[in-house]
Amino acid sequence: MADTISFARGAPSLDIVDVEGLKQAAVRAFDSDPGGLTAYGTSVGYLPLRKWIADKHGVAPEQVLVTNGSLQADAFLFDLLVQPDSDVVVERPTYDRTLLGLRNRRGNLHPVTVDDDGIDVEELAKLLDGGLRPVLAHIIPNFQNPAGVTLSALRRERLLELAREYDFTIFEDDPYLDIRFAGDPLPTMRELDRDDRVVYASSFTKTVCPGLRVGYLVGPAATIAKIAKVATNTYISPSMVAQGIVYQFATSGAIDASIATVRAALSERVNLLADALGKHLPEARFTVPDGGYFLWVEFPDSVDVAKVAPAAAERGVAVVKGSDFLLEGGEHALRLAYSAVTPDQIDEGVRRLAEAVHAG
Repeated sequence: MADTISFARGAPSLDIVDVEGLKQAAVRAFDSDPGGLTAYGTSVGYLPLRKWIADKHGVAPEQVLVTNGSLQADAFLFDLLVQPDSDVVVERPTYDRTLLGLRNRRGNLHPVTVDDDGIDVEELAKLLDGGLRPVLAHIIPNFQNPAGVTLSALRRERLLELAREYDFTIFEDDPYLDIRFAGDPLPTMRELDRDDRVVYASSFTKTVCPGLRVGYLVGPAATIAKIAKVATNTYISPSMVAQGIVYQFATSGAIDASIATVRAALSERVNLLADALGKHLPEARFTVPDGGYFLWVEFPDSVDVAKVAPAAAERGVAVVKGSDFLLEGGEHALRLAYSAVTPDQIDEGVRRLAEAVHAG
């Protein structure tokens, strides 16, 4: 079988990771603060990095908690707010691990349609008017995983209005914010929030590399303090070494160069992917995202992706079924990650995928 071309994993390929910059940041981290990196530390994270994140978001350090990746940040917030049978709003489709985490906590999930402007806030408004009272709405506002769409400015404002009116928390899960390569940036809902309705999460996975496992929460100080107590009892502290390296990488300016590299590479790759889909799979429907890592592809009803995915694997192409991102549906859709494929692999990968689609 030919070498596998993977459209499955939302991770940067090694050629766009600044390995040398990370090595230099690691040396600086140990040289400048050997005691801080080798000690247990505190549950809120490496304090210099915590302050850097606070300054980036224009908040007090007490509003920031730095974790072992953003998935752990998600888990802490879910554990705080979601009890068995708690009503929770999720996007349809949404990140598969979000669904897993919420279902493991036995939340009562209410999917709301996502279109080209993000979550349909008027569909949500009708559910709320009909009696739904969620404790939480999980939203991926920028270059959503898996759909690739961005929540519009008007819908951000409307969602905040609904959160105020119906007394729920918006979890703004935003790891792709800085990976924009088209269009103008929008203010985050946390920036627009005046009522402490938003808890914001992000990470350095998509801008630096996944292996560091550094994510964070920004929210009301009281919420962060509650989570910090749980974090203390969970692991005493997250990895000071990883967070110290991220701090040095960020303060040296290397992170800005890294973001620019990732943006340029992914912009090229998504355009190549769109061209290849148009050539090899003209029946496919998709919207080219303005940033991020993912493109959502929908096929005619005659195409069953449960058959396409294994057929593609036989041809050396890895993809993820759309049904993985929904409680129901998605049988005719795929999520394609263009972050881990190099430009020379894309056309060949789509050609093999087309063979799999047309084989059945």
